[in-house]
Amino acid sequence: MDKARLSRNIRLCFRRISQPAMPGIFRRTSPLSAVWGFDRGTPVDRYYIEKFLKGYRQDITGRTLEVADTQYTNQFGTGVTRADVLDIDRSNKEATLIADLSAPDQIPSSVFDCFILTQTLHLIYDIKSAIENAYRLLRPGGVLLATVPSVSRIASDEIEDCWRFTVASCSRLFAESFGAENTTVQNFGNMATCVAFLRGMAYEELSKKELAKIDDAFPLVVCVRAVKAK
Repeated sequence: MDKARLSRNIRLCFRRISQPAMPGIFRRTSPLSAVWGFDRGTPVDRYYIEKFLKGYRQDITGRTLEVADTQYTNQFGTGVTRADVLDIDRSNKEATLIADLSAPDQIPSSVFDCFILTQTLHLIYDIKSAIENAYRLLRPGGVLLATVPSVSRIASDEIEDCWRFTVASCSRLFAESFGAENTTVQNFGNMATCVAFLRGMAYEELSKKELAKIDDAFPLVVCVRAVKAK
C-alpha cells in the first residue's frame, strides 16, 4: 500500500472514531412502544412513582382515595379502613366518587386521610382548582401524595393532555393551598431514563445504576407530599 493511500485510510479511521454513528434506536422517529412501555414490561415512570409511594407508605392509612382504581392503596397501604376510588367516568364500576376534581361543587370536604393522585393533574386544565379541591377532600392532618410528569408523550387524541411540571412549578402550586411548610417536592430521573421513557422502553430494560441517578436538570417525574394543616 502506498504512503498516500495509507495516510488517507488513517485519516478516515480517525474521522470515524471522532464522529461515531448513533445507535439505531436513536435514529428511530417512532417509539418502541405506543403505550409507554406497558407491552414491554413496566413503564419507566412507574418505577419512580412506586419508589415515592413506598417511601411514604405510612401515610396511606385510614380512609383513602385513589384515581381510577385502588392499585397503589392495595400495594402500599397500611391500616386502611376504607378505600374509595375517584373517577370522572361513570362507566368505571370501581368508582365510589364520580366527580370532576376541578369542580368544587362535586367534591366533598374533610373526608379522607390520604389521597393518592398519580399522573392525573396534567390532564386537568384548571390545575389550581384541582389542587384546591384535593386539599378540601382531606381531613385536617390528611396527606396528599401526588405525582406529575415532567417528560412524557401526549396521552392520546381522546384525552386533553394539558401540562408538564417542574419542582419549581409544583412547589409554588401546592404551597398556595397547603402552605410551603407543609409541602415537600422531589424529582426523579435523569437524561437516560427520560430518553428511555420517550422511546417506550420498560424500566426492566435499564440497569439499577441508570435508574438510581437523580439529575435535577433532567427530571422524569415530580412527586409531591402535601399535608393539610390541623
